[in-house]
Amino acid sequence: MANETPEVATGPLTGYTVVDLSRALAGPHAGMMFGDLGARVIKVENSGKGDDSRSWGPPFVGPEDNPQATYFFSCNRNKESIALDLKSETGKDTLTGLIARADVLIENFRSGVLDRLGFSTARCMEINPRLVILSITGFGHDGPEASRAGYDQIAQGEAGLMSLTGSGPDDMQRVGVPIADLLAGIYGSYGVLAALLERERTGKGKVVRTSLIAGMVGVHAFQGTRATVAGQEPQPGGNHHPSLSPYGLFNCRDGAVQISVGNENLWQKFCAAFDIDPATEGMAVNSERVENRPAVIELIEDRFSAFDAADLLAKLTEAGIPSGTVRTLPEVYQWEQALSQGLKVSVDHPVLGDIDLPGPPLRFFDAGASGEIETTRTAHDAPPLLDEDADSIVAWLADGN
Repeated sequence: MANETPEVATGPLTGYTVVDLSRALAGPHAGMMFGDLGARVIKVENSGKGDDSRSWGPPFVGPEDNPQATYFFSCNRNKESIALDLKSETGKDTLTGLIARADVLIENFRSGVLDRLGFSTARCMEINPRLVILSITGFGHDGPEASRAGYDQIAQGEAGLMSLTGSGPDDMQRVGVPIADLLAGIYGSYGVLAALLERERTGKGKVVRTSLIAGMVGVHAFQGTRATVAGQEPQPGGNHHPSLSPYGLFNCRDGAVQISVGNENLWQKFCAAFDIDPATEGMAVNSERVENRPAVIELIEDRFSAFDAADLLAKLTEAGIPSGTVRTLPEVYQWEQALSQGLKVSVDHPVLGDIDLPGPPLRFFDAGASGEIETTRTAHDAPPLLDEDADSIVAWLADGN
């Protein structure tokens, strides 16, 4: 069972308490995931400036004398904030109390920093033997490069993702979001959930460790086995799939559309819709089309040049070909399908008032004889101001209930 805590939200983790010592993105993203699931998440920040990402911008919004970084908003909804000086006895005492009451502790300090502050793994488990600790580093907690600082773009490069991304070998690119940070947080969260399940059997906590480079290698997928099994060195392929064709972004008269012809049945349908001989030399089967990709692209874009994107998408849909457009982010947050999935939420921020944030990616349902009833958390809390909840947190610790 979770440690007793005030109920702050409805969700699968209601009743659990998470102490989030992390900053920037990987750890805070994990903490936000737990908050989305109903846990009480207490964000412990440095006194004075708080989380590094409070100053990351532009963009900043709000009054000139109290600007708010939208970066911070991206990974800190559904949390409370308390600012502590962990070098002071008062700060250490408060953190000790929080650890004693927590189910989960998240930290992404460099290896050894918590030890020097007096909160080694052994000490934390002594304070609370049921504690699950999530520890995220850049390059791993051991090994010859464990001491290196972890930053997303460096991890994308070092762990190979940039070697796969871009228009070609001479144009390697990072992914447009800090994917190494995000995946470390996601993998770490699923490790914590497994450890919490194990705790139900054993009554004991556990340390869960992951890193930015581990998250990157974890999503190499078929590109990884191309390297390890086939002995190939995958290269950036731009907007076209390295193992399927046609599968990618194709120009049309007024823009571009995406298609995914993932099997031979779809190739037959596609050819029928656009007056192409499916047995055209060098295009009869997928492996040939991959080898002759430039010719395939040229043929398809010749057919597509007669269509505007809207009409082309309608024709592709009618033919049963998976297809789509490329939306800007403002378009995504106005898209009815995204809104229907709860992917935009409104919160009341103490400085900015009502603002919209990207929503959580999971939904939950109770299934019964009368049908499904959604139980997903719908009321969300704005990212907190620095030290906003200190009084209530300290009172809760003092109360002991």
